[in-house]
Amino acid sequence: MTDQKMGSLADHGRAEGRRAFLRWSGVAAAAAVAFGVNVPGLKLGEAFAQSRAVDLGGGDLGVLNYAYALEQLEAAFYTQVIASPYAGMNAYERTLLTDIRNHEVSHREFFKKALGANRIPDLAVNFSAVNFGDRVSVLKTAMTFEDLGVSAYNGGGAAIQNPKYLAAAGSIVSVEARHAATIRDMLMPFTASFAGDDVVTRGGVDVSNPPSTVLRAAGPFIATPVTASQLP
Repeated sequence: MTDQKMGSLADHGRAEGRRAFLRWSGVAAAAAVAFGVNVPGLKLGEAFAQSRAVDLGGGDLGVLNYAYALEQLEAAFYTQVIASPYAGMNAYERTLLTDIRNHEVSHREFFKKALGANRIPDLAVNFSAVNFGDRVSVLKTAMTFEDLGVSAYNGGGAAIQNPKYLAAAGSIVSVEARHAATIRDMLMPFTASFAGDDVVTRGGVDVSNPPSTVLRAAGPFIATPVTASQLP
């Protein structure tokens, strides 16, 4: 990956942070699926799936592919949300969700371009558990994705060696945190949920999770088998 490409990622993050979306969020703070391989007793079908699995790789490129996988998931989700709005979606909510969709698509495309030939293929998603016609179902799923995304960037950042990559990830996670806070405010208005104890530690920082935790939680939503055995 060239420094020029990573520079584009960093510029992208700064540009997203300046968007009009900031005035809507009202807050300043706020994947890829790993199928656990248990070789003893592994069924034939599971073994076949593992042989066809997409591996995220290791090192900095592995972390970037991890982020790319999560952005694919989020972009696909919000694209579906806007394509088939839930009952009662008003103009304000549609504007917010459209803006988030555009951010996620932009994140996905920047990672795709920056990774170039090193990127993983397009992943198939599975949203069968989501009722896109129901507001609560959609927003709870969105909250899951956004909270996971923020914790994923926080956790993955510790494994990044190149400071340019780290800066790019930091720029994007700031936007993801605003998404997370906004979705929580939509789902639980007039509460402190945007900075709840489940997402902000006693030390006043966002929760951080390793790839294994994030991918287990995201697993039901991704149909393509993915392994992250080379990531910490």
